[in-house]
Amino acid sequence: IGPNGSGKTTLVNLLSGMIGIDGGAVIVNETLKLSNIKPYDISAYGITRTFQEARLFNQMTVLDNVLAVLTERNVFGALFEKHNDYHLGKAKDALEKVSLWEKRNELAANLSYGQRKLLEIARAVSTQAEIYLFDEPFAGLFPEIIRTVSAIIKNLKQEGKTVILIEHNMELIRELCDYAIVMDSGKLLAQGKPEEVLRRQEVIEAYLGE
Repeated sequence: IGPNGSGKTTLVNLLSGMIGIDGGAVIVNETLKLSNIKPYDISAYGITRTFQEARLFNQMTVLDNVLAVLTERNVFGALFEKHNDYHLGKAKDALEKVSLWEKRNELAANLSYGQRKLLEIARAVSTQAEIYLFDEPFAGLFPEIIRTVSAIIKNLKQEGKTVILIEHNMELIRELCDYAIVMDSGKLLAQGKPEEVLRRQEVIEAYLGE
């Protein structure tokens, strides 16, 4: 968490290989070093992410958008995966979790803003990754869709997955997060349990000003 411009998305971009690292390293599970990993390679290490604005294949169907991720982002391969029971089953399960299975044959371009966000989350969930990087997944969503996304994150936690969440809604942070890291101007400002961190004076000042 942190005010706008604090470096939250930049950090996620570094973790996911969208930006090259010029110092330090990304270390997973204390042993696996992923410095300057390429974005298209992160899934091989059990990492997946979403973006503030959903990045979908607009002229492909909802189902094909998920299948494309399951076939290592091979857009053309998605067209043939409908006959692969394994991948089709994973895609169906992910789409059912976000209530989009009935829209599986709809073009992604025809989805509402909230549905587009849900589809991107379904794509991430379908990979069955170990680490999920969610960049403001609740931004601009109606309460009903917020509840759906919250349930998905809670389910991932119950499965023992790691979820790194960028979020501005303090109520959701308290509800979903076990640990909070506060950034300000590209630096670490505070870290700890959400309730404790959000009461700290330096955090309040970073959000509201002195």
